[in-house]
Amino acid sequence: MFRLTVAALLTLPLPALAGSFSPPEGCETFLTVQAQGCRVSNHYQCTQDAPGDQWRADFDQQGPFFLSRIDFEAQWVESFELGSPIVRQTLDANPEDPASFSELLSAQIDTFAFGLSRDNGEQTRVNGFDRLTGRTVTIDGVPLQETEFQFTETDLGGTILRQSRGFEYIHPEWRLFFAGPSEWNGGDGTFLPVDGSPVQFIFPGEAGFASTEPLFDCDPLMTRFDQIPSQEDPSHDDL
Repeated sequence: MFRLTVAALLTLPLPALAGSFSPPEGCETFLTVQAQGCRVSNHYQCTQDAPGDQWRADFDQQGPFFLSRIDFEAQWVESFELGSPIVRQTLDANPEDPASFSELLSAQIDTFAFGLSRDNGEQTRVNGFDRLTGRTVTIDGVPLQETEFQFTETDLGGTILRQSRGFEYIHPEWRLFFAGPSEWNGGDGTFLPVDGSPVQFIFPGEAGFASTEPLFDCDPLMTRFDQIPSQEDPSHDDL
């Protein structure tokens, strides 16, 4: 599935990259999200995967840059940084405290502690929590529940590599997280504001569905390396 999915993105002809997303064979796109920060995401599911698994393909104004898969509990199963070379990151087996969407809904809070491994040899640890605030926010006609979150990612020696804190949104039926206003620290202790909140939810048959062209906050002179934080941070919305 990894080869099919990544290849499907990287071999799209230029007109497709500039227009419409086509998922791999056996997969179906069900939602397109135009977000702040010059990002559009296409969400899709594949018959080859375990029930409840979902994929997300992220595009900026330069094309596809990130691909991720979550499971029914919204655990970060695997992700791909679509640079040169492609870097794959996977959830380590037997997490100490697995992330659980079900627990978040039932207990209003979910803590997590788990390991991640990249195929370039990097191994890290992630600890944090998600908590429902009790507030409902409606964006583009879609009611979402607001969450407060915090996570810290360290190397195996305990050195902080990344931290983030702030707010996200969830849709209970879709079992998806969406980015919100937050702060990001790349390991130097300085927190910078970032907001990748959704602006438009686009469904099959609607104008803009399966688009690969981001609409909001795009600067013709901006490159993806100017975006803070990196879109590959392990928050719910970006792993």
